[in-house]
Amino acid sequence: MPTNVVEINDNNLIDNCISILKQDGVLAVPTDTIYGLATLVNSEKGVRKIYEIKGRSFTKPLAISIGTIDDLFTWSKPTLTKEQLSTGDLLPGPVTLMFERQSILPSYFNPDTNKVALRIPNYQFMIELAQRLQEPIALTSANISNEPSSVCIQEFEELWSQIDLVINGGLLASNDRYGSTIVDLSEKGYFNIQRQGIDCERIIKYLKERCQLKEKNVVF
Repeated sequence: MPTNVVEINDNNLIDNCISILKQDGVLAVPTDTIYGLATLVNSEKGVRKIYEIKGRSFTKPLAISIGTIDDLFTWSKPTLTKEQLSTGDLLPGPVTLMFERQSILPSYFNPDTNKVALRIPNYQFMIELAQRLQEPIALTSANISNEPSSVCIQEFEELWSQIDLVINGGLLASNDRYGSTIVDLSEKGYFNIQRQGIDCERIIKYLKERCQLKEKNVVF
């Protein structure tokens, strides 16, 4: 294995990841769904590097990975209450929630939209990394844009040389390339499924029955 590939149980992994991220680096990380590319939202150089690695259009927004429900209120303007967000039915889990963004986010990050997509992967490494950093992590799938998502690191091996550290979490438990379900909750009282992903039906059921939201403008 190349020297920039490490195992998920590697000693001092979190410390090493933080050091790399603080130097505008990019990580390949395992999550509860698919492998992702991660850098600091507050690193313009790192964000630009992710787009270059993926060959992704700069008009396509990146998601944010966070460590706590409170972080949602720091970086976005949730339309759900903290109680609705804290039941465990949505987060942590395979869902990405879209709300209106807070002005504290840097202007170069997703400049063409007033919304921001956030998630808390149900994966201890990602939760601990975000909580230790205490700042948002830009996250997108570890693949070339428009290619299939990756559930093991060998599936994006052609990108390894461009990534500062590749974290091998093995074959991911989900073994499902759909990724997280993306839900637009920016309009109070409504939800809009932007992408059907893992656990989509369960998430819709929770939003309708427990949160009393109406579904609108379905886009798949």
